[in-house]
Amino acid sequence: MRHIVTLKNNREFGKVYNQKESFANKYLVMYLRTNNLDYSRIGISVVRHRLTRLIRETYRLNQYRIKPGYDLVVVARMNAKGKSFHEIDSAFLHLAKKHEILMQDTVPEVMDKQKSLQDYLNMADQSMYENKRKKRTT
Repeated sequence: MRHIVTLKNNREFGKVYNQKESFANKYLVMYLRTNNLDYSRIGISVVRHRLTRLIRETYRLNQYRIKPGYDLVVVARMNAKGKSFHEIDSAFLHLAKKHEILMQDTVPEVMDKQKSLQDYLNMADQSMYENKRKKRTT
């Protein structure tokens, strides 16, 4: 498994923002900049920790499909609050396709792991929702 390399400081985020190459959809905004490295890096700009985890997991599961040599900054919109892993994953992949950084080669065993993980995360999301409903009614 490859290590996820992230953007760490404000200067790195600023360089990506200043490139002004971005696409957006209902839940996410993705900024992109070439970094002249042999790997891609991601920066996540989100207030909610749960969304940060979902975006990071989406990136981790799909990083083998993302072309190397890019810095990505992903910003979650207010509409993303409370969305499932599947919705965030779909939004992330949609933006990666719009930026044309998604490679078509897929690794079947990785895809199987991704599917089972998505199923698990969807069950976890449903369980959290049910627990919140129980707390409200008691």
